[in-house]
Amino acid sequence: MSTFVIFFNMSKFRYIFFLYFILCVTFVQAQKPAALPKYEYRAVWVTTIENLDWPRTQIKKSSDIAVQQRELIVLLDSLKTLNVNCVMLQTRVRGDVIYPSKIEPFSKVLTGVSGRDPGYDPLAFAIEECHKRGMQLHAWVVTLPLGDIKHVASHRGKALNKLFPQLCRVYNGNWYMEAGEPATADYLARLAEEMVSNYELDGIHLDYIRYPDKPSKYPDGYLFRKYGAGLSRADWRRANITRIMREVYNKVKSVKPWVRVSCAPLGKNDDLTAYSSRGYNAVRTVYQEPQRWLREGIVDAIFPMIYFSGNDFYPFMRDWEENSCGRHIVPGIGAYRLLPEYGDWEPLEVGRQLVTSRSSGTDGTIMFRLRHLLDNIKGFYYIYRSIYATPSLVPPMTWCGKEAPDAPKNFSGVRVGDTLHLKWDRVEPVDGMPALYYNLYASDKPVDITGPRNFMGVMLHDNRYSWVGSKLATMYWALTAVDAYGIESEVVRWEEPGHEQQLFREEFLLPKPAVWGMRIVLKDAVGAVLYNGKYRTRVGVRGLPPGCYMLEILSRDGVVLDRLPFVR
Repeated sequence: MSTFVIFFNMSKFRYIFFLYFILCVTFVQAQKPAALPKYEYRAVWVTTIENLDWPRTQIKKSSDIAVQQRELIVLLDSLKTLNVNCVMLQTRVRGDVIYPSKIEPFSKVLTGVSGRDPGYDPLAFAIEECHKRGMQLHAWVVTLPLGDIKHVASHRGKALNKLFPQLCRVYNGNWYMEAGEPATADYLARLAEEMVSNYELDGIHLDYIRYPDKPSKYPDGYLFRKYGAGLSRADWRRANITRIMREVYNKVKSVKPWVRVSCAPLGKNDDLTAYSSRGYNAVRTVYQEPQRWLREGIVDAIFPMIYFSGNDFYPFMRDWEENSCGRHIVPGIGAYRLLPEYGDWEPLEVGRQLVTSRSSGTDGTIMFRLRHLLDNIKGFYYIYRSIYATPSLVPPMTWCGKEAPDAPKNFSGVRVGDTLHLKWDRVEPVDGMPALYYNLYASDKPVDITGPRNFMGVMLHDNRYSWVGSKLATMYWALTAVDAYGIESEVVRWEEPGHEQQLFREEFLLPKPAVWGMRIVLKDAVGAVLYNGKYRTRVGVRGLPPGCYMLEILSRDGVVLDRLPFVR
């Protein structure tokens, strides 16, 4: 990946900061532009429990609804600038949910009171806002933990231990759904069915689908004697967790087979030949069998929580990738480890894990937590942005065996003044799938769509697109349709006839500022801001990756005075 440089007279502080930024992204330089993947999860976990990530404002009066919604909009806009394409929103929290359910009560994270209606549907709102920004939304479902005794009691008549006492177990002061009771799998599958049936979700993501940590005294002896059927207690427990995974997967696929089903197991599946898991792994400690689920085909993606460093990270990350069985492996990266109380890691260690996951052939990464990314702890926000500098698509579920959708028809454009208006016919979905979306590409030469460099718009839901520029640099356009499985159609192309190109130039010579306080903003093809600074009459740009860019001149109050589009 290349960096870009903008020349201007900086203060000493800004110069030091800029030098630090360049040093931080030096390790990314080994990545050549051609190596950047077109398909890659750039995911985040958005935590709702205890109002950690969202919502920060609980609804006490009707005007708080808009405040709570605005908080989410700001978060999603920030994620869009980072080219995040998948949001895991904690939807089932602890035996309660953030949508109007016929099965479980509203979570108190919304209003401060368990069961109280917030006055709108937070899940529907979040899905709509994510899709507007070309992001997928997966419902993050905490499966077995129900919370402590006080929390469960706050659900009153809707508490699970009251409605279904046979499905619940108290252990070490906390309530859990009982994995050893077969009806637990039925209950969780029914909850997933409700979500998938009522919402245009892109995925169901199962968390805490495991026994409590090191459950040597977990009181399930009676159920083991009843259902053990000759298995060892460890094998029986593993079979119980696998049953939940299988039933949820099969139920979701029976309703909407294009909805992705994933889970977040512990970061180490088991001991490796050369590396110990240090007594904490999925298979032996909490009785998960995620690599078996991959082999059986009852999970579409695994998001292992590898919140470790050194030999506790890299060999185990490779172990997941080598045992993917053709499904998606997306390492969970611990951004929270940057905090002094959680390890005080250097930001380059987290960045190195992101880059190594990519070079090792995994299908992307997911960050925990959202706030630790957006709060820019130790400058890590900028490292993340430099690594994921171009948009990317969520990888398709190729194992579903679906044919590619039809390509869009009648792709054309017309220029009106400084604006090029593109349009095409919608592609009708088949087999009950939701409406298709579209990927748009552009270049100053016949468009290569095999990589991410020429993305102009991803996951567009409208069949129209407008590009503003008096001297538009892009002559060639390409368009594809994408179905809910993520499978892309054949490409259709269009070239604006007779339009004069503005070629890339290393330096812009601008007139003296007409208004005090004017600013210069450099944006990439998808509108992400690469530079925002003081106006200078001489602006040099070099080292930009190939693509389309826009140099904007703004007044002090943010009004765009001129635009200079160019192509590299």
